[in-house]
Amino acid sequence: MVERGSASDAERIEELRALVRHHEYRYYVLDSPEISDSEYDSIFRELQDLEAVHPELVTPDSPTQRVGGEPLAGFAQVRHGELMLSLANAKTEDELRAWHQRVVRLAGEAGAGSESLRFVLEPKIDGLAVSLRYEDGRLAVGATRGNGEIGEDVTGNLRTISTVPLAMLAAAQPHPPVVEVRGEVYLPLAAFAELNEQRVAAGESTFANPRNAAAGSLRQLDPRVTASRPLATWFYGVGEVEGRDFASHAEVLEWLRESGFRVNPHVRGVATVDEIVAGCREWQERRDKLDYDIDGVVVKLDDRRLQAALGAVGRDPRWAVAYKFAPSTAQTRLLRIHVNVGRTGVLNPWAELEPVEVGGVTVERATLHNENDIRRKDLREGDLVILQRAGDVIPQVVAPLTDLRTGAEKPFSMPAECPACGTPVVRTPGEVAVRCPNPECPGKLSEAIKHFVSKGAMDIDGVGDKLVDRLLNLGLIRDAADLYRLKTGQLAGLERLGEKSAANIVRAVESSKNRPPARVLFALGIPHVGGENAELLLRRFGSIEALGKASVDEIAETPGIGPVIAESVHQYFRDPRSIDLISRLEAAGVGMTAATRGTSGSLRSENDEAAAQGGGRGATGAAASGPLAGKTLVLTGTLSTLSRQEATDLIVGAGGRVTGSVSSKTDYVVVGEEAGSKLVRARELGIPLLDEEGLRAVLSS
Repeated sequence: MVERGSASDAERIEELRALVRHHEYRYYVLDSPEISDSEYDSIFRELQDLEAVHPELVTPDSPTQRVGGEPLAGFAQVRHGELMLSLANAKTEDELRAWHQRVVRLAGEAGAGSESLRFVLEPKIDGLAVSLRYEDGRLAVGATRGNGEIGEDVTGNLRTISTVPLAMLAAAQPHPPVVEVRGEVYLPLAAFAELNEQRVAAGESTFANPRNAAAGSLRQLDPRVTASRPLATWFYGVGEVEGRDFASHAEVLEWLRESGFRVNPHVRGVATVDEIVAGCREWQERRDKLDYDIDGVVVKLDDRRLQAALGAVGRDPRWAVAYKFAPSTAQTRLLRIHVNVGRTGVLNPWAELEPVEVGGVTVERATLHNENDIRRKDLREGDLVILQRAGDVIPQVVAPLTDLRTGAEKPFSMPAECPACGTPVVRTPGEVAVRCPNPECPGKLSEAIKHFVSKGAMDIDGVGDKLVDRLLNLGLIRDAADLYRLKTGQLAGLERLGEKSAANIVRAVESSKNRPPARVLFALGIPHVGGENAELLLRRFGSIEALGKASVDEIAETPGIGPVIAESVHQYFRDPRSIDLISRLEAAGVGMTAATRGTSGSLRSENDEAAAQGGGRGATGAAASGPLAGKTLVLTGTLSTLSRQEATDLIVGAGGRVTGSVSSKTDYVVVGEEAGSKLVRARELGIPLLDEEGLRAVLSS
């Protein structure tokens, strides 16, 4: 007979397991941890230590048992308690509306009026479908979908995934005697790119897309390989259920959340076909902001009684449909790697591709970032590559398909001379970038003017890239200030530009003189100064002239501005060419002065600044006041009702400062939807997290 541990130790073990499950749920499912990582580690270690003393008390569902076990000889087969159905596709909005009409008709035949019908919209995760069988609240078996009737037993691998509950939360008791929980295993996009880079470095073949990577990671005979890859899950339904009835699909999702399963927070209910179509459009727009791949939207009839009444056609349920998006990844040939010169002189490589359709658009070129990125991915001219397109941004080459190489592919090296002017290039120690040092480089001048007229900067309508190059080549302009000297007659004489178009361009140039000075500062193209930093600097100093007179230390005292940006700004205003450009822009009538809030956030005029500081350099010594006085915050993700600038204004107005990176000196990280690496770093450091509601609560305290 095995001797049991002491009652106190056994009770403490169960208490610790409950604590660990609770905090894993808060961390992995709700993205809202209540304790720091170090506090969690302390609880987990205590549980490990007690289980080491009492191995007879270790159970398969203990949180300590997630680590991968020994390799298997093969996968056993699992028969699903209820079929895992596939989904019919709707590829157009017309097909989606036709499906809705059929559902309304069939529901009417089952006795339900169209006005009573509700539907649920869910993202269609592009991963690997799984079914998890729980018995009395504990994970018993996990299987792949397989053919819908029989799948493969991957229980040991699923147990290694942090978002798979080994046991349901105690708060959801009583647990059903048996329930099959359905979900999708996926690999986040950032993890997919990192995994492929690791495989290239190891001389292994790359995965073609995130779905293949997820499937390959889950179907490993060695669970330790699965455990080494950051797989995640979303759960969206149930199969066989004993001892529990659900009236609606929405009720199923709520029960899953309460039981500890990760349910997508964007799932929502709608009533009409117009709301269905609008919801699918919203998901398509949101797609590029997600850190996981979706290939459509699943639309489900909410009423489970009606689901049963409508039944299925073959293996496709009549009560659900998948509205499909165009693929966001594709394979194509990298024909050649080109290099152009950016506005700051940085040489930027880009890929010329065999035309391929991805994300509903034909793509012929893609960004390659820098030479180090090309080497890390081992990209070569002639490679078959994986191309990924997110939203409207320039597509990215994710990885080469190394196992398809012929030996004819050519490695890339950055040119030793600038492709625009022939000047030998330089590389600053510690920097990835290769630069052209020639201040008169025509490539730099062209890109600087293109940046100046762009939408985020001066937004001069009608002045596109081709016109900028033509004006430079003809000698009509040599920098951005010369745009304000152009006359209608000069432009009207150019090929493909008539009198009317020329007049419109001149009017657009004239109207840009009234852009806010922060936009002007951003348009100057100072290295490291983006739109938000320009706003912060102009809010503090009030005018571009005052900023130009400030010292490095004074600039660095601006909330949200660090020493690298401060040094870059200071150096820019010490360059005679910069001083000449700004002088001629001001002479042309471009606005250079704005209101400023100083460090306290209160609105002040430039004259008030000058009176307070003697010279108009901002409130360098003013003490911040308010509920966030002395606090440093970082914003990450998208807030539901506040833009990033509005959130920054509120924080600064409450006496706080906003910085761009998380460190041990950060007091709070404000987390929105699709938060990224800053959230990960905050958790590592144990920095308190605020959602938008929490931020507003702090501001009003």
